Amino acid sequence: QVQLVESGGGLVQAGGSLRLSCASARWTFGRSAMGWFRQAPGKEREFVATINWTGGNTDYTDSVKGRFTISRDNAKNTLYLQMNSLKPEDTAVYYCAVALNRAPITTRANYYDYWGQGTQVTVSS
Repeated sequence: QVQLVESGGGLVQAGGSLRLSCASARWTFGRSAMGWFRQAPGKEREFVATINWTGGNTDYTDSVKGRFTISRDNAKNTLYLQMNSLKPEDTAVYYCAVALNRAPITTRANYYDYWGQGTQVTVSS
């Protein structure tokens, strides 16, 4: 079973930055698309960013374009989300996910097979 572990969340002031990581100790990323989603209190889980297995194709939700960058290091089996110019509305639990052995990227949550446990990001105003 694929186990993903997120880290890097925390409390930051508006305008600040955080870098989230998602690692797997026992599973090799291989040719799998990966993504970041988030869920704020009282809201449904929403797509944030996705990346294909080479890192050459990415997509973002409109609200984070120009502020967030998704990347991956397949040699380290680690997925990243660099978040800059954070806003209070970015406050949520952030989850990484993998679409096992599927190359195309997608914004659809039900496309992804395995999920991490989530890391809390809180942005104060």
